[in-house]
Amino acid sequence: MEILRNIYGNAGIPENDLLKISEKHHLISFSKGDYLLKEGEYLREYYCIESGILRNYVIDYNGQDITAGFVGQNEIAIDVISLFNGLPAEENLQALGDVQAWRIEFDDFQELYHQIPNFNEWGRSWMSREVFYLKQKSVEMITLSAKERYLRYIEKFPQIIQNAPLKHIATYLGITDTSLSSPSIGPPMFR
Repeated sequence: MEILRNIYGNAGIPENDLLKISEKHHLISFSKGDYLLKEGEYLREYYCIESGILRNYVIDYNGQDITAGFVGQNEIAIDVISLFNGLPAEENLQALGDVQAWRIEFDDFQELYHQIPNFNEWGRSWMSREVFYLKQKSVEMITLSAKERYLRYIEKFPQIIQNAPLKHIATYLGITDTSLSSPSIGPPMFR
């Protein structure tokens, strides 16, 4: 329950409502390589990550595997477009190692969202923060050099740097893994 308190607790949700929210979540485990979602599938739930790292990726117009993001501890793994609009997913969500997560079904989320006033405030706040991060990343891809993006990422996301393969981090940063490991960008701190 501590993970759920970390994710939902700073929205001013009272303890009794946190218990109601927790009761709707179910612990689930994934092994390295397992998919939580594949392109073309429909997402009917989201996951609060207790441990491990996931990556979401797409296949580009050249058939290349491009990492669109990572999800780690105390974060939410979700495909917003699929879950809230009922559309097939355009991304894949895959475990990079063993993952423990708390799953909540969409119908249960909707019920809680309408019953608990601070839960819907949490949802608005979470969505605003995610839009901000997405906008920030798109601006950084244009305004920062590869080296600056790499150094900023090391500072912000040490958990990802330590646990994700270099090739996935490189595609996420928009550079090749060869140039990422070159001395001009930074030392190869990955396996």
